[in-house]
Amino acid sequence: MEEEKSLSLVSSFSDTYRNNMGMLMLVCSILVSWIFMHRWNQRKKKGPKTWPLVGAAIEQFMNYDRMHDWLVKYLSESKTVVVPMPFATYTYIADPANVEHVLKTNFNNYPKGEVYRSYMEVLLGEGIFNVDGELWKRQRKTASFEFASRNLREFSNKVFREYSLKLSSILSQASFLNQQVDMQELFMRMTLDSICKVGFGVEIGTLAPNLPENGFALAFDTANIIVTLRFIDPLWKIKKFLCVGSEAQLDKTIKTIDDFTYSVIRRRKAEIEEARATGQEDKIKHDILSRFIELGGNNSTDKSLRDVVLNFVIAGRDTTATTLSWAIYMIMTHDHVAEKLYLELKTFEEDRAKEENVSLHQCDTDPESLNQRIMQFAKLLDKDSLEKLHYLHAVITETLRLYPAVPQDPKGILEDDVLPDGTEVKAGGMVTYVPYSMGRMEYNWGPDAASFKPERWFKDESIQNESPFKFTAFQAGPRICLGKDSAYLQMRMALAILCRFYKFRLVAGHPVKYRMMTILSMAHGLKLTIERRS
Repeated sequence: MEEEKSLSLVSSFSDTYRNNMGMLMLVCSILVSWIFMHRWNQRKKKGPKTWPLVGAAIEQFMNYDRMHDWLVKYLSESKTVVVPMPFATYTYIADPANVEHVLKTNFNNYPKGEVYRSYMEVLLGEGIFNVDGELWKRQRKTASFEFASRNLREFSNKVFREYSLKLSSILSQASFLNQQVDMQELFMRMTLDSICKVGFGVEIGTLAPNLPENGFALAFDTANIIVTLRFIDPLWKIKKFLCVGSEAQLDKTIKTIDDFTYSVIRRRKAEIEEARATGQEDKIKHDILSRFIELGGNNSTDKSLRDVVLNFVIAGRDTTATTLSWAIYMIMTHDHVAEKLYLELKTFEEDRAKEENVSLHQCDTDPESLNQRIMQFAKLLDKDSLEKLHYLHAVITETLRLYPAVPQDPKGILEDDVLPDGTEVKAGGMVTYVPYSMGRMEYNWGPDAASFKPERWFKDESIQNESPFKFTAFQAGPRICLGKDSAYLQMRMALAILCRFYKFRLVAGHPVKYRMMTILSMAHGLKLTIERRS
């Protein structure tokens, strides 16, 4: 009897096991069939491999450190690439017609959007680069008025010259001592000092000869990196809620940024009130913060001013510094460009010296005599004279074509739409135009698209402009960059001085590649040695 019960239990267990195994095999076969059918349906589609549930997240994650070049590969095969992700579908575009549709024709349908805003709000708040609608329009109108101000232009020109000379002095010393320098770090310091002077009206001194560390600068860089990681980190909201990992670090960096920013705002408000109370309004500074405080009156909260200024810092510091870094790299790796640029600058100097009957000092005997000669040259440089240096302008513009400061720019989608090439995009997704890829597309620039060729910007010996929907380094349409002229002014000023008096060489074995951030900075800096030019 006992034996029969045992056999019955074994038989029952076997039946259950077979049923469960059968069910498991059925589920597995359905899952495999589902994956097979998904992949089969994707076989003719161009773009990255996609999988059920996770979309293209696996391939994108594996290529994260080289994501811009990953997109170049797919956008060279198709002008529009659709990349499904777990929580949204990204549509990447490189065709100027599609870009014009998104940035201008149907502008209102493609705002920054809540997804982008949620990623960047901790750093940019409700500043001009992170808002839409009426709030954006009001800030845009005020900023447009300010950039047209003659006082701000003259103040900026003075500041840009001052800090370009400080940078040159550091390079002069390095050239006599045969020291290596990290050019990107120096440019970051120069542009941070410059934008803090133009934006806040304060001297923070990161470009001092001993190159001191600055808590605000370090915090700003760290925050920029972490918010960029949010774009591919599906767990960032959980980490933020639990205050762990990168999000805990972000909280600390934002506190450092805010402490500095709010202290400057309070000090500037007090200075303006004192100037008004004593009838010395003419002593109110011409920096952007002071102008926004004056224009906003009692309606300007410390938080709104904080957001305004930090948006100008990220726009005027990182973008200019990275472009200058890539420009120096392009110049020194293309000897004919370096020599042609040097000849333009030397000829300019000699012609102006003749016009003003000025004798030029010798400049290669010691750092002091070199610095005096460079200061003499810098006095010749203002907005009008710099605009006459056409080859310099072409070098900067060609750098921006291949190495745009903002390599990708995503937009939200409010309503379903159809792009000019027939691509359907769905509400709630994202459309991203890709300046980095656009500059490398043969269908945009011809068979030499990947080549660094400043001469492409000339026609009949005059500079020619391209459509902003093709050359998208400064965006286009209603959001086109208001600081374009200011950025060109600073870059022309710095490069005119540096490329007239120095030759740069890359330190042997130093790797040059980009780091994944919102800005196209170099991952390992730009380590150089400096030679003097006569």
